[in-house]
Amino acid sequence: MHILLKNVRIVASHSPFNGQQKDILISNGIIQKIGDEVVAPDDAQIISARDLHVSAGWVDVFANFCDPGQEYKEDLQSGSRAAAVGGFTTVMVVPNTQPAVQTKPQVEYVLSQTRNGLVNVLPIGAISKNIEGSSLAEMYEMRLTGAVAFSDGLKPLQSSGLMLKALQYVKAFDGTVIQIPDDHTISAHGLMHEGIHSTRLGMPGKPAIAEEIMVRRDLELARYTESRIHFTGVSTAKSVELIAAAKAEGVKVTCSVTPYHLTFTDADLQDYDTNLKVNPALRTEEDVAALKDAVKKGLIDCFATHHLPQDWDAKEVEFEYAKYGMIGLESCFGALRTALPEVPAEQIVDMLSNGARKVFNLPTPSVEEGAQAELTLFTPDTEYTFGPAHIGSKSKNSAYLGRELKGAVVGIFNNGKAYIG
Repeated sequence: MHILLKNVRIVASHSPFNGQQKDILISNGIIQKIGDEVVAPDDAQIISARDLHVSAGWVDVFANFCDPGQEYKEDLQSGSRAAAVGGFTTVMVVPNTQPAVQTKPQVEYVLSQTRNGLVNVLPIGAISKNIEGSSLAEMYEMRLTGAVAFSDGLKPLQSSGLMLKALQYVKAFDGTVIQIPDDHTISAHGLMHEGIHSTRLGMPGKPAIAEEIMVRRDLELARYTESRIHFTGVSTAKSVELIAAAKAEGVKVTCSVTPYHLTFTDADLQDYDTNLKVNPALRTEEDVAALKDAVKKGLIDCFATHHLPQDWDAKEVEFEYAKYGMIGLESCFGALRTALPEVPAEQIVDMLSNGARKVFNLPTPSVEEGAQAELTLFTPDTEYTFGPAHIGSKSKNSAYLGRELKGAVVGIFNNGKAYIG
């Protein structure tokens, strides 16, 4: 298979061609030639588009593919399709399946079902057995089998003692613990951010302090163990402030934000849109402004879609009974470009392609001759209305449906395969 990318701008800080407009010839999954007016074989597929850009493939650090156990919402194949539509060549998937990814066979299942597929699916191993937060799972065996990091995923680890043990345990192999910061003893019954809008809507609130206390606690534990922790779904200004201070001190902490925490606020819940029922909750305008500023200043390491498919029945109910989460892989780039107009597209792309790889020690693909092609194609300034046709997931629970977005994905190349939308 020969593919010629015609007149593409290369956005890849590790490439000698970074910032240049070139032709790229890909043959059998290998970048054969990069140059001006490259001559392709007669049977080559030529891909060209106005303002076409290419970068190293993008990585998502926190998505739920629901497989095994809830394949009617998503499975490993449909999740991979959603990732490809969104421009992602690598996705780290949470262990909140049925059964949970907590042993060597469960890690092997995820890897065997996706091996040599278009998208690299990397399992995150559970910290605790059955994700119950009481005793450690078989972390070392999972690591040897291919678990890329450790987390209880959608169920934040509440026990300080178990978090301490987990941080000590992963230090032996330089692993990373991922945590959604949320103290359930404070926020257990909340449905949205606690504030003026929760009061007006008559809904129980989730106070920001539930997140910030957990950030403080886990930073202290990471400081004590000198181990690595990654906070995902950070949503408040104070959380960013605490993490930035800890980074300056030398604590091994990194963090990611979701596109929807950069887009929506608690004020957007006035219509009780259940697609906006997410955890951590949508916060205030001031919090969103602080998150955007943190991205601009480089305090946020990478983005996480928190792709969480839900079937129709889980969302078409009263807000109180709706399940948490929204899908996010397909809308990610457009949402980020729209929410962050002051941040250069090159910075957003670098965070998508290199940010997560630095955090989790993943190999970085090269955009140079002779390298394996793991690439994302995109047009950063294309404006469009996000609709069902842009969704590759089995589920459609997206608050971006019907919204105008800027920045479109054209396709990906990986493992000798291609997806062109």
